[in-house]
Amino acid sequence: MTISWHRRRAAQRDDDRGGIAVFTAIVTVVLLGIIGLVVDGGGKLQATERADAVAMEAARAAGQAIDAGDAITGTAIRVDPQAAEAAAQAYLHKAGASGKVTISDDRTELTVTVSETYDTKFMSVVGIGSMSVTGQGTATLLHGVTTPE
Repeated sequence: MTISWHRRRAAQRDDDRGGIAVFTAIVTVVLLGIIGLVVDGGGKLQATERADAVAMEAARAAGQAIDAGDAITGTAIRVDPQAAEAAAQAYLHKAGASGKVTISDDRTELTVTVSETYDTKFMSVVGIGSMSVTGQGTATLLHGVTTPE
């Protein structure tokens, strides 16, 4: 009777073989997925920050292109739309980015929107090869000695 009990006990132990390998494989896939999300999420965040910075600097550059005629006579401080567009596009070109410039009707506020893509490192395994990234920067023209007028 003791022999059959030992055989049953040995058979039960044999049924558990390979269980840890399946568990390890599942945990490894899950951990790689989490690492992939962290790496690609961080990469997209960094690309978004860069797009924002480029857009802000392009808007700043465009804001320097003021309409000299109005500024000299003191009637208004406004941008020259063509010169502002050219300045922003020149900055974007040097930064290796592309974007759109929008100038307000009163020509005192410029908004630059930069659109780029982030090429994924890990998520391409699941079919996501790139993610779109958008950055935006606005410059408002202000003038005055102690406070904006």
